[in-house]
Amino acid sequence: MAGEVEILTQLNKGYVDAVQNSDVAWFDQHLSDDFLNSNPDGTLVGRAGFLAQIARPQAIKGLEPREVKIRLFGDIAIIHARTVYTKPDASLANLAFLGEVLATEDFAGRIGNGP
Repeated sequence: MAGEVEILTQLNKGYVDAVQNSDVAWFDQHLSDDFLNSNPDGTLVGRAGFLAQIARPQAIKGLEPREVKIRLFGDIAIIHARTVYTKPDASLANLAFLGEVLATEDFAGRIGNGP
């Protein structure tokens, strides 16, 4: 179980880093064909739409996962996390430029076996 948690921790970090760096190749390698993403505005996009979104350079910076909770249920894993970031033109004195996302990621049956 400890090995699976470490793999999932690295996958979560890879996911966040790939968002920050517009790394479409990382997502292309790791996302299932039936992947769905809930956007902050409430819209739902499939794999192709998500990859198109990721391909555009991100205006945010300092993407950092916090409060990561990994739960294992046999071949299923659920990751809950709060991710914080800085919006464009932010200064530390202006909290209006800070943002956060609450996310849940699900992994099924492929932990440690590649995509």
